[in-house]
Amino acid sequence: MAKHDGGPPGASEPGSGEPRWAGDQLGLPESGPGSMAPWSRRLIALFIDWGIATLISMAFFGGDELVTLGIFVAIHVILIGLLGVTIGKRLMRIQVVRGNNVPGPIWSTVRTLLLLLLLPAILIGVDGRGAHDRAAGTVQLRM
Repeated sequence: MAKHDGGPPGASEPGSGEPRWAGDQLGLPESGPGSMAPWSRRLIALFIDWGIATLISMAFFGGDELVTLGIFVAIHVILIGLLGVTIGKRLMRIQVVRGNNVPGPIWSTVRTLLLLLLLPAILIGVDGRGAHDRAAGTVQLRM
């Protein structure tokens, strides 16, 4: 194995075609604002959003599961589509972008519907994004 400089231990050799860190292939920095948000923060943000949807559903709709799911979808489609963040993502300092912009309603809908399938969210590519983000052309960045 060739020795390399820079990047975390186990990272690929520069110029080898393999990413050295999540977001490397996308031209993102390794750490700090604008770098790929870590999975731990993404997961916590998801639980916060689901908790908010559950509280709203319990307060106004008796905790109906389908209503909870509908509220969760609405939170994601509307807030990510218009602002690039949900409440959970904002608390965890994550933003969703498509290029340099917010995803918009169509791509946030695609992303959210794929997220509901769960499998795309855990199918992580070499660029560090889940299949739902790759399909929508989005990336979750640290703020």
